Amino acid sequence: MILPGSEAAAIEQAALALAAGELVAFPTETVYGLGADAGSDSAVAKIFAAKGRPADHPLIVHVADIWALPLFASDVPEFALRLIKAFWPGPLTVIVARREGVAAAAAGGQATIGLRCPAHPVAHALLRACAQMQPPVQGIAAPSANKFGRVSPTTTEHVRQEFGDALLVLDGGACQVGIESCIVDCSRGAPVLLRPGTLTREQLEAAMGQPLRDPGDLQDAAPRASGTLESHYAPNARVRLMDALALQMALDVLGAQAAGIAIYSRAILHTASGKVPRRRMPDDAQETARQLFAVLREFDAQGVQLIWVETPPESPEWEGVRDRLKRAAAG
Repeated sequence: MILPGSEAAAIEQAALALAAGELVAFPTETVYGLGADAGSDSAVAKIFAAKGRPADHPLIVHVADIWALPLFASDVPEFALRLIKAFWPGPLTVIVARREGVAAAAAGGQATIGLRCPAHPVAHALLRACAQMQPPVQGIAAPSANKFGRVSPTTTEHVRQEFGDALLVLDGGACQVGIESCIVDCSRGAPVLLRPGTLTREQLEAAMGQPLRDPGDLQDAAPRASGTLESHYAPNARVRLMDALALQMALDVLGAQAAGIAIYSRAILHTASGKVPRRRMPDDAQETARQLFAVLREFDAQGVQLIWVETPPESPEWEGVRDRLKRAAAG
């Protein structure tokens, strides 16, 4: 059931459903999330069941504002606070030490927890309404609203394709960021970038006043985090990354036999077959991020077997897009 997220009655209905232990899909600025009361292990278990997600693969808990931190976190380092103050609400998740006895299922049983304050007005309205329930729902555990490992949804139609019409979905329009939040591990004494997003390393480091580390830099193991498996974000079609020259050479070799292939590239390519679906990748990284998952889903809907994608530039602002495409190609 799709409800207009702009209407107070729809927000109230969704908050009541979450308070009753049910699942609700809702928009964020990044992707649509599949939400449950983060404080209810039984409700969170429904997320894992619906997605087919391993129960030890942690979820991100969405909160209304910085004041919710003590409800879930036992320790928040100063550099994490600087990140939060700079980028909340927004596409940033911080991993911090989890308060004992709170949101164990959402954290995948770990002693750490991922927290984010989304910027989308519908998500904010839902979080505020949940906090006013009796008893209150203080946070919403929400991975992307799709089957585990598949392409994330950026519209209500994508969510409906994944879960049918029975799921309650708040409509907030198409997501404006388009790929998931960056994840910074703040639980091991130094900030570690576990998943890139549209915020660049330079932006994050400037806000903290110190450099980011990579996952392998520290001796102790990084906590498990959403969207960091080698294979993830995969469409039904096989994704292959190539530079523009390799793309053109492959099309030249196939000639008129280039059936069942779709192309997503910045370069203008030529093919002897008029049946090759093509979309031009924007020159702007943020615009590419905004449309990336929708393009992959569009090609899937056309029934192609292969999606050939021009490898994005190596510049910092493209890191999040490169990450998603590499994981999609690993599938």
